[in-house]
Amino acid sequence: MWTRIRSWARAMLRRARMESEMDAELRFHIEAFAEDLVRSGVPRPEALRRARIEFGGIERAKEECRDARGVNFVESILQDLRFGLRTLRKNPGFTAVAVMTLALGIGANTAVFTVVNGVLLRSMPFPEADRLFLVSLNTGFQQFDGQPEVSDRDYLAFRGQEQSFEQVTSFSQGTTANLTGAGDPVHIPVAYVTTEFFPTLRTNPVIGRGFAAGEDEPGRDNVVVLSNELWKERFGAHREILGKTVRLDGISRTVIGIMPPGFEFPGVKVWMPLAIRVDDNSFMRPVVGRLRSRVTPQQALAELKTVAKHLGPERDRIPRILPLKDLLVANIRPSLLVFAGAVAFVLLIACANVANLFLARATGRFQEMAVRSALGAGRWRLMRQLLAESTLISLAGGAAGILLAFWGVRALMALAPAGKVPRMEMIRIDGWVLAFTFGLSVTTGVVFGLVPAFRATSHGARESLGPAARGVIGGRERIQSALTVSEMALALILLTGAGLMLKSFLRLRAVNPGFSTHSVMTTTVDLPDSEYRTANQMQAFHTRMLGELSRLPGVLAAGAVNWIPLGEILAEGTFQVEGSKRPPGFMVDKPCVSPGYFKAMRMPVLRGRDFTESDSATTPGVVIVSQTVAQTLWPGQDPIGKRISMEDEPKPEDWLTVVGLVEDVKQQGLAKGSEPAIYQPYLQVPQPFFLNHMTFVVRTALPPDSVAAGMRAVLRNVDKNQPIAITSMDSLVATTTAEPQFQTRLLATFALVALALTIVGIYGVLAYAVAQRTREIGVRMALGAQSRDVMQMLLRKALVLMSMGIILGGAGGFALTRVLTKFLFEVKPTDVPTFAAVALTLVLSALAACYVPARRAMKVDPMVALRYE
Repeated sequence: MWTRIRSWARAMLRRARMESEMDAELRFHIEAFAEDLVRSGVPRPEALRRARIEFGGIERAKEECRDARGVNFVESILQDLRFGLRTLRKNPGFTAVAVMTLALGIGANTAVFTVVNGVLLRSMPFPEADRLFLVSLNTGFQQFDGQPEVSDRDYLAFRGQEQSFEQVTSFSQGTTANLTGAGDPVHIPVAYVTTEFFPTLRTNPVIGRGFAAGEDEPGRDNVVVLSNELWKERFGAHREILGKTVRLDGISRTVIGIMPPGFEFPGVKVWMPLAIRVDDNSFMRPVVGRLRSRVTPQQALAELKTVAKHLGPERDRIPRILPLKDLLVANIRPSLLVFAGAVAFVLLIACANVANLFLARATGRFQEMAVRSALGAGRWRLMRQLLAESTLISLAGGAAGILLAFWGVRALMALAPAGKVPRMEMIRIDGWVLAFTFGLSVTTGVVFGLVPAFRATSHGARESLGPAARGVIGGRERIQSALTVSEMALALILLTGAGLMLKSFLRLRAVNPGFSTHSVMTTTVDLPDSEYRTANQMQAFHTRMLGELSRLPGVLAAGAVNWIPLGEILAEGTFQVEGSKRPPGFMVDKPCVSPGYFKAMRMPVLRGRDFTESDSATTPGVVIVSQTVAQTLWPGQDPIGKRISMEDEPKPEDWLTVVGLVEDVKQQGLAKGSEPAIYQPYLQVPQPFFLNHMTFVVRTALPPDSVAAGMRAVLRNVDKNQPIAITSMDSLVATTTAEPQFQTRLLATFALVALALTIVGIYGVLAYAVAQRTREIGVRMALGAQSRDVMQMLLRKALVLMSMGIILGGAGGFALTRVLTKFLFEVKPTDVPTFAAVALTLVLSALAACYVPARRAMKVDPMVALRYE
């Protein structure tokens, strides 16, 4: 195949030379043959004549030579393209509609492919990234969302036994730190990594160095590597930063390196050394290894399974080897695949639409095809001409689609929830995207042009020019109807998916979180251990903050909670119940709050009392429980006065008295269940771990934004080194629903485009039917048919197409919408009311599309129609 292509290209590029060589060679053979005849006694003029007769003519021989070398084939293709361009220029309306229709389909596919290519297909930006794999030894009882991790204890054992990896490294993610002394205090993401981290990834700092062996030991671990972006943003890109210190969480650390631009794995600004030690705690962390050159992932997995068997029988470990990319893209992959499927449906509908246009246009070219056939053009030659035209249309649509994709990608990135689409720096239109668009355009041109070309050339000249042409037209009308039914079925599937997502989103927005979000502003602080070492210091900070916040103008109530609802972070655990046993497996959230918190959040105390300032370390311990806790532990009883303990083996002073009852709240998101909770007053919590992260909430009678300046002033006054981040509870709720809202908007956009294309397709089919049956309609009206009879005839045809499309689309929808199960909230993928509403919408839209052709048919003048043709 490639040899033939190269020969065609060579023949076209060297045509002048080839023609000269052919002339010289043929003349040589004729002269040589003539000389042989002259030597045998034949006069020279006669010898030349016989030689030419023997060779059959120079031009004929040259033509055979051109065919053998593929020149004629290439020339005919170029002729087809030139003729196609002239034909399309003569029909600008048809060309514009077809190009714009395909531009929508191809542009949407290009935009989504650009995102898929950047997020899922591009390799990680590391040398030999295909050798980097995540090692996972999660256990069956761990409640992680597929996060591949290894415990510290297992990591140390695995690192000492593995043979498949050149190097392995462990690191933490999801950690933050307060950066001070470099402009305004700021909260930045950081990672603690083992000293093998940068060598494993084979990415070293562009300035300075990475971590050396032993720099994870106490006393030597106060070193840090900065990202290029943070270096430029906060330190002016000065190389003198090396050897100087920066303050992170109040600790001075020496800068030893600056990473290359774009390197922020795993999504952080700063890297610090991590020492893996096993004591009473063994944390779970991601582990990355670089495979040796001749080791396959399957071999590494087999070794990992062997290692897992020797780690001890106390837990059921699940060994897995995954590409490093999965750490970032595992959660987004299902959404992108659904969107890719949706835009593929849009392109299929666009193809069906343009195929219908070509079929309708082919009717006016019957005689042209028949004449060309009668003059000797073969069927393949005619089909090639028509396919050249469809391919030109598709390539023009692809070119316009790329322009739409540039806008579409920017729109997708702007609409995407912040932080939900990983690897956004890799999303761009490049050579691979352009190659995809070109291949898609060519394939699309062949797909939608094949059926019209086949039908246009399936009959001979006699059939096309004679009375049988009406049968040919009838066959084309059946194909158009089939394509329209397909359009309706595909549109129904897309509309159903969008309808399910919309219904799910509306139900999610209607969920009662258990508190009121309006007119509430929040600010969160993370107190560094270096400056706030004890619980008393942290409690003093919180008390001062609450006092100053409550005195701000317009503040109705101020409170604090260590883990804000809908923040997706919580501390969950067990407890003991006085006089009875806790139900097996029953665990609760353990937030600590301040007096006034329930008032600020409008979480009414249903029974008992709220916390007060007197609930301190010097008074008996008290708690407030949520309804689920009370109903589970003391069904049918008053919980007030009951006692529980947060300790596994409580001493007399560890028992806490229930003084109040509140409703359950949504702690981990609106789509999750309400969490049972036991609240403690923060002044009675002795563990610093429960106090170093605190969110202050302020309910105001003034517009919420007007309080923000006062809250900033309070935080600067209490501790000027604390980063300031103030948000409203409404925005926090919007953040929790941002991803389903984005998914719903995107799927609904694709569905509406599909609906518009389908309406245009139905209109085209009926308009074509009216044009072809004008004479028939005139005869019917001349024989007494009324306008309503003509209307019924056309609507009957439209209703048949609609019914078939809805039946096929409904069946396809019941089968395909199951892929949306993961994205739906309190809605089944086979929700009958949604299917019915979508089907009704599609029918009404289709009937609206029928209106103009039907009105045109009703106004047909019988006298004019009988002279038609």
